[in-house]
Amino acid sequence: MRRVIPWLLLVQTLPLWAAPPPVQERLLENGMKVIVKEDHRAPIAVTQVWYKVGASYEPRGITGISHALEHMMFKGTERHGPNQFSQIISEQGGQENAFTGDDYTAYFQTLASDRLAISFELEADRMRNLLLKQEEFAKEIKVVQEERRLRTEDKPKALTYEQFNAAAYRVSPYRNPVIGWMNDLDNMRVEDLREWYGRWYSPNNATLVVVGDVEPERIFQMAQLHFGKLKPSELKTLKPESEPTQLGEARIRVKAPAQQPYLLMGYKTPVVGREVKGDGEWEPYALEMLAAVLDGGGSARFARELVRGERVAVAASVDYEAFGRLPGMLTLDGIPAEGHNMAELEKALRQQVDRLKKEPVSEKEMERVRNQLLATKVYERDTVFYQAMRIGMMETIGLDWRLAENYVERMKQITPEQVMKAAQKYLNDDNLTVAELDPQPIKDKGFAKPLISGGRHGI
Repeated sequence: MRRVIPWLLLVQTLPLWAAPPPVQERLLENGMKVIVKEDHRAPIAVTQVWYKVGASYEPRGITGISHALEHMMFKGTERHGPNQFSQIISEQGGQENAFTGDDYTAYFQTLASDRLAISFELEADRMRNLLLKQEEFAKEIKVVQEERRLRTEDKPKALTYEQFNAAAYRVSPYRNPVIGWMNDLDNMRVEDLREWYGRWYSPNNATLVVVGDVEPERIFQMAQLHFGKLKPSELKTLKPESEPTQLGEARIRVKAPAQQPYLLMGYKTPVVGREVKGDGEWEPYALEMLAAVLDGGGSARFARELVRGERVAVAASVDYEAFGRLPGMLTLDGIPAEGHNMAELEKALRQQVDRLKKEPVSEKEMERVRNQLLATKVYERDTVFYQAMRIGMMETIGLDWRLAENYVERMKQITPEQVMKAAQKYLNDDNLTVAELDPQPIKDKGFAKPLISGGRHGI
């Protein structure tokens, strides 16, 4: 749930038997990593610049600053005025945007492969030469605040999820929303952004990923020409923020205007390479398999048994991500069906969890999940954008991108016994946080015209 992934409809057909294209990487002298993956099926390429900074890097008082800075990255340098970046890319027939997550901020463009030099020149310029004018900031921070109102405060499920994270995490910076708390946005100043920009936006804190119809050596030369001359900065090591062991079930009730109740349950879990070593390296993959058994399509247990079978839920889902900079949670959520209450829905979800602890998953279910994973992997390779996305995300959270390439093979090795052991170890009440949305009457707010940010900057 926490990592928002944008999609670009750049789909080509790739034969199931085709070998993945080669990947090459190089480190510039100033510390910037460049990764290139060839895909010659269409004369296009996607370029993505990833910065190792996001909401989980932000101390109290300036939450949301990474996302606010993402907005300001389109507001001009000495060489290019406000919004000229977008205009130039559009004139070249390309598409561009940006996104911020807990652990990264990324900027991307999709262009004809012979136009990439334009993208490189523009990205290199704003990596070090952003103006950050007060008048532009004053306008854009209002856009961010309105975005928060529309996406969180006026959406009961999103508001519940935000309150849930704040209650579930005691220390982890994942307790703060990517868009920031409104009080911090109210008190944010352009000077705060200048300091944040100067601290994190540098070549030695960035990864350039290029995927498409390109020649790697040519891309390395272009990267050296445009980015190689930028000076690195001194990066300060973050203090560790390890989440303490939870000592009992936590519950919250969120009262907000809504049409229907909503239940959210979360168990603290590990991720690949974080707090699981040696014999425990399989655990995140077992949790991925567990999540897919419960909520991996229309034939999975939640849809088959809770929605269509018992009809206790209108909808029920599971969310877990095996890769992250910090440990996270496996969450279950649902909306009770008509004639059923929240207690009945929670009981049904808990019964599904208990079943995983007591009964090994059948080989038939495991095979269904494996087949789905293989199909998903093939479909992911159909988009140059997603190929770049996985590489950039893995590198930016501090993991080798090859781990994602080996994901399906690792999942094939997971056994029913391992899924059961992972459920027994992590899906227990002492490790659980529960949030209930208590619907309140909806008042007519009228139809105030929202602020418009040019259709960009989804978090």
